[in-house]
Amino acid sequence: MEVIKNRKVLQDFIERQKEMGKRIGFAPTMGALHQGHLSLYEKAKNENDLVISSIFVNPTQFNNPEDLEKYPRDINRDILILEKSGLVDAVYIPEVTDIYPEKTQSRHYDFDGLENEMEGKSRPGHFDGVGTVVEELFRQVQPDHAYFGEKDFQQLAIIKKMVEKKQLPVKIIGVPIYRAENGLALSSRNQRLHEDRKEASKVIFETLKKVNDWFRTVSIPEIKARVKDIFDNQQGMKLEYFLIADEKTLQETDFFYKDRNFRAFIVVVVDGVRLIDNMHLD
Repeated sequence: MEVIKNRKVLQDFIERQKEMGKRIGFAPTMGALHQGHLSLYEKAKNENDLVISSIFVNPTQFNNPEDLEKYPRDINRDILILEKSGLVDAVYIPEVTDIYPEKTQSRHYDFDGLENEMEGKSRPGHFDGVGTVVEELFRQVQPDHAYFGEKDFQQLAIIKKMVEKKQLPVKIIGVPIYRAENGLALSSRNQRLHEDRKEASKVIFETLKKVNDWFRTVSIPEIKARVKDIFDNQQGMKLEYFLIADEKTLQETDFFYKDRNFRAFIVVVVDGVRLIDNMHLD
């Protein structure tokens, strides 16, 4: 596995691969790698000639400087995980100046309103930061396919919208949420939780399964009330939001329409760690 640490070396590497006609699969990360990330590379390995990872903690997508500071970083561990997996041919670890050569500032995007729903309401500018770093990485890596987990479903939708609007020559592929044995969606932030709190947090997935059971037989206001009751009785957990939204527009709904697809979205803060999850409703 090649470890590439600056833009010029990456450019030379990509040019060589393109000359050989290799199809490139790519999944960008912010490090703190886990099996969920590897599931992206497993899919990429099956669909491409070459798989590239990137590790870059993007400063412009953090609204809270403390959250940026606390974000787990262990680059040597991450490289070892990628090497041992045997799934990745190269990892790009840029400096901030490779992504932001002039000023560490995000561009402004119009995602047709997707950026104003859910996470966008409490994290202004967050998706501008996501769009900026992903667009820049796409232009540097030049992938044919790019892979993102459905855990960050809103982010996935926004990246698809950016690619569509910018007419970038890359196909975006969503990969199902990878869960621990107890159902907790794997996340880099989970590393900040004690093991007993990880186990207690399985209630998030269990709640989503209940919501799926209630779907179409219980009104949405009643479902929301039941979810609130569940988390009102969980010690050390705070329900930040729960909603059901149209999968295409991400707009919250209080009524089911037969011709649309819906998804439940939930954010729970556990001992100061913000956990997000979602589930398609059958």
